Amino acid sequence: MTIAELRGTDFHQLVDWNAGLIDRKIFSDEEIYRLELERIFARTWNFMCHESQIPNVGDFFLNYIGEDRVIVVRDKEGGIQVLLNTCRHRGNAVCRAEEGHATSFMCTYHGWTYDLKGKLVGVPGFKDYYHEDLDREAWGLVAAPHVDSYKGFVFASLDPEAPDFDDFLGDVGRIGISMIAERGEDVRIVGGVEKYTVGCNWKFSVDNVYDWYHVRLTHASAIIARPVRYMQGLGQDLSQMTSILGEWGHTIGGPSYVDTPEMPNQHRWWRERPETKHALGPVGMRSNGHPNIFPNTWMVTTNNQLLLRHPRGPLKTEVWCFTLVDRSLLEKEPQRYYAAVRSASQGNGPGGMFEQEDGENWAQSTVGTTGTHARKFPLNFAMDKGHNEVVSEEGGPPYIEGKINEHPQLWTWHCWADWMSADSWSELKANHAAVPIGVI
Repeated sequence: MTIAELRGTDFHQLVDWNAGLIDRKIFSDEEIYRLELERIFARTWNFMCHESQIPNVGDFFLNYIGEDRVIVVRDKEGGIQVLLNTCRHRGNAVCRAEEGHATSFMCTYHGWTYDLKGKLVGVPGFKDYYHEDLDREAWGLVAAPHVDSYKGFVFASLDPEAPDFDDFLGDVGRIGISMIAERGEDVRIVGGVEKYTVGCNWKFSVDNVYDWYHVRLTHASAIIARPVRYMQGLGQDLSQMTSILGEWGHTIGGPSYVDTPEMPNQHRWWRERPETKHALGPVGMRSNGHPNIFPNTWMVTTNNQLLLRHPRGPLKTEVWCFTLVDRSLLEKEPQRYYAAVRSASQGNGPGGMFEQEDGENWAQSTVGTTGTHARKFPLNFAMDKGHNEVVSEEGGPPYIEGKINEHPQLWTWHCWADWMSADSWSELKANHAAVPIGVI
């Protein structure tokens, strides 16, 4: 099926919410992947950077929206611009450093030069070769129409019809970001982003965010080997789970938070802050799980990190690993500051243990969706289906409490089908699934 034919598909045929079954081809089909770039990444709000990475005028950070290269830069008025990193003349990159400081961006091919808002300010031969006929106002860098931030986390959308960022996040998105942002007085990104590739479809890495079924088996060696107190959290009683389902596909899933002295200190001290209790609310305070801002931004609550899963074709994912630490600790408790950085690098990332173990599973799962015969058989996402109830309380989003389950994963891909079936934001707004209530 061509991508043109796919545009008329109801993708709920591939994600069976009622039965908890998912067609394998959504994890490896080339044309489905191309449509994801169009209907999800080019349309949604995407994480760009943390404001601490670009504090001054001219500071920039390079990122991606799907496969589009973008420059995130602080302009002269102090605002944040997100510009496509492609010259309007021949398409060459106008910025090649991954981060840094600039007063302008110049294409090294022919010298077209752009200011910090993307305006075309320099064209060699403008008078002699172009005879001053080139409308420079019309040939600036393409800028994202929507850029906004929440608690220092900067997101952007390329779709002019996208809703306001606050509306997009909703309660669940705001709680998810707050589960990292509230961990200190001055939470910032530590310099340096770890980047590595895994031979898997990006959705398998996202699916793993809420998967606590695999922990004791896949990460048995990590649990034994790592002398870090928070590892106790992976060995805790996983019969108490809290899942929070949000609009557009935002989800938080994992162990419930139990306020006892036995909980590792990393999980206790920041929750005692009044600011945290206000930001999370009673429902967020119930959770000690992992949030994912749809589609691919994981707030790693067990390790003070943010992981982006960049799609690199249907069979490859590039993972970007950001570490966040409370900067105020550097002067007050430097040992604790460096211990937090060290702990993060030992967990997720190329030098850590978790995604070395996880990545093998994701890669083999991806291969398992490519076989001619294997693709005939759906994947099972029905764990605990029909045995839980979505609880709705005043002042917070709906949530589920129970044992290990696959409700967050199935909800994520049910919402994925909403995105993939809609050809515009207006259609998505009109037809996306409401957060379920009652027995689920």
